[in-house]
Amino acid sequence: MAVDFSQIDFSILMDHVEFVLTFAWILLSYIVRRYTKRAIRLHQKLEHDKKRQRINTVDNIFNLLLVVGLVLIWSSELQNIAISIAAFMVALVIATKEFIACIVGAFYRASTRPYQVGDWIRIANYEGEVTDSDWLSTTLFEVDLKGGSYTYTGRTTVVPNSVLLLNTVQNLNYMRRYVTHTFSISRHSDDVNLFTIKEQILDKIRQYSEHFHEVAIRYNSLIEKRLDIKISGPEPRVRITTTAEGYNVFSISLFCPTDEAVEIEQKVTEDFMNFWYERRHANAATMEKEE
Repeated sequence: MAVDFSQIDFSILMDHVEFVLTFAWILLSYIVRRYTKRAIRLHQKLEHDKKRQRINTVDNIFNLLLVVGLVLIWSSELQNIAISIAAFMVALVIATKEFIACIVGAFYRASTRPYQVGDWIRIANYEGEVTDSDWLSTTLFEVDLKGGSYTYTGRTTVVPNSVLLLNTVQNLNYMRRYVTHTFSISRHSDDVNLFTIKEQILDKIRQYSEHFHEVAIRYNSLIEKRLDIKISGPEPRVRITTTAEGYNVFSISLFCPTDEAVEIEQKVTEDFMNFWYERRHANAATMEKEE
């Protein structure tokens, strides 16, 4: 009985040509490998070890050919899958770029160790004491460094680790014990010459610093050795300047314990006011006598 091949629907095979080619390639590889290995085993002139080596080589070659053939057969599908995976990965990276940046920042912090829990630091515009640090963020207890009181403000700042990749980190831990405290007193220009009270103020500052002066010298030297730089202190300094608006500015800088900085500032400010008003009254009295 003759078979009418024209009645067979080959469209199904054409729609699944990859599966057909895959089956055919696997079957062909299996048959060729089997008869090749059989021919090697039946070769009487080869030693047993040589046969094993050649059989192993044949297995490796046919495994490679099998994989290469399957890749070629499914290349179009694999390309579509690769494009889909690449698009998914790009979307994933874009969606989680901040999270990834925080993780990278954590690795940067772990490798460089710019600070640890308990340090006073400044990162970008954030400053305070490090209270916690994890893979995503660093938590700071805010310290009033700009205001010069060096006390906790009660606010907590959570800084993402990604900030570490874009900004410098300043470790201010040495300021926890001693600090170079600078403050200014402004008075409108008048008949009082501020240079006449400069030495009096310096004497007062030395008097207030006497109980910690020796410790300040040692701590100042310790900081210079650790940082390998020259810093101001521990002797107090006074600078007198003027402004374009016509004010005289009396600037004081002293190296003192951090927890005593505000107290000494208030004492020096009070002394300045007393000396300034005494000098002003003395000048006024002298002018009255001359008249």
